[in-house]
Amino acid sequence: MSLMAAYSFELEFVMTDDATLVADIETLGARLTEAKASITKRFIGQPRVVDLTLSALLCGGHGLLIGLPGLGKTRLVSTVSTVMGLNSSRIQFTPDLMPADILGSEILETATDGSRNFRFVKGPIFCQLLMADEINRASPRTQSALLQAMQEKSVTIAGHAHELSPPFHVLATQNPLEQEGTYPLPEAQLDRFLVQIDVPYPDRKTEHDILIATTGLAEDEAHEVFTAAELIKAQETIRRMPVGETVVAAILDLVRACRPGDADAPAVVRENVAWGPGPRAAQALMLTVRAEALLQGRLVPSIDDVAAMAGPVLKHRMALGFAARARGENLDDIIAAVTEQTCRGVSAA
Repeated sequence: MSLMAAYSFELEFVMTDDATLVADIETLGARLTEAKASITKRFIGQPRVVDLTLSALLCGGHGLLIGLPGLGKTRLVSTVSTVMGLNSSRIQFTPDLMPADILGSEILETATDGSRNFRFVKGPIFCQLLMADEINRASPRTQSALLQAMQEKSVTIAGHAHELSPPFHVLATQNPLEQEGTYPLPEAQLDRFLVQIDVPYPDRKTEHDILIATTGLAEDEAHEVFTAAELIKAQETIRRMPVGETVVAAILDLVRACRPGDADAPAVVRENVAWGPGPRAAQALMLTVRAEALLQGRLVPSIDDVAAMAGPVLKHRMALGFAARARGENLDDIIAAVTEQTCRGVSAA
């Protein structure tokens, strides 16, 4: 079946299977357009960064924003919390930050009758959107304090589990690792981020607009578009979007092709990649291609959406081997080559 025929079949399936779903998707798409317009009042330009950030929230996941200082990462996260109607906390990660500074701790209290009891004091992680600012400046011990919360949406203190209220998202910012005073994130924690969002320097026109908009007496303010309950409903709508077999095949082929130990992995992967993505990467692609399609104004995802989300989903779940790093190989180029080959093969099938 050709790509166009497959897409037409999927669209017909949506239209005939559940008219309510179509209406929900179209309504959500219109709300997202309004949300993006509100965000870009304060985070000017770079629409791809905004789309990827919204994709992470729409899929119920977490985002890792990587870029040099001063590129607006903190501003973006604070603006997103306003627009999406989420109560947020901000933690500045530093080398002396301790896990209890994030999760909270139990304190011993003495009552008026002289009895003593422990009371749990919640940390800043008990929110709906946690901004982990410069996450790679804290020690690995402190970084790992987020692992359970990011995966299970709960934290365990002194043997007692404490649930986090939904929705719960982490948007972490990270400086490039070549800067002094940083610690690489453990692979297990990287895998829990749904997408990696690279924040580049703005182009000249965007930087001109930033100068004009931010150096006057007043700045444009973002306004609330969603509530927390509406975001949860949007996440449910995303999961109801159908994904055609051609797209599922492209996701599986792509993820498996990026594993150096797989028999079908191309030479560029076997020769350069030390370890590749696991099943969580395929799950992330399955969700994010739906969000990508919705943000681009379409009812169902296509193979083009798989190609668009391959880099953000796979890059932080792969690592170059020592020899490849010494040769100056680039993960972006490898992922792009494998994606192009894989998606072309599925389209031709």
